[in-house]
Amino acid sequence: MLRFVLKVIAMPFALVLTIVTAVFKFLLSVSAIFFGIVSSLVFLGAVILFITGEPIGGIAFLAVAFFFSPFGLPALAGWLVGLLDGAGGSLRGFIAG
Repeated sequence: MLRFVLKVIAMPFALVLTIVTAVFKFLLSVSAIFFGIVSSLVFLGAVILFITGEPIGGIAFLAVAFFFSPFGLPALAGWLVGLLDGAGGSLRGFIAG
């Protein structure tokens, strides 16, 4: 009986996690495109700084470009969305089991 009550209590949380995860996945895909464009522009700025003889600024721009590249902030956001999706899957497994 207690397990049934816990499942009923967990259902709204599972629903909310499913909806929130779907919204975050959509936002992640849109932001990945935006950050890819920003990363390319910042990289071009770094190349221009290297050509003009400003190596410190070029290195700083390269660091910022890496932060906005698909290996930086979008990868971290994808990892966090994956954790959230895993938590929702565990909760749905508890309800179904």
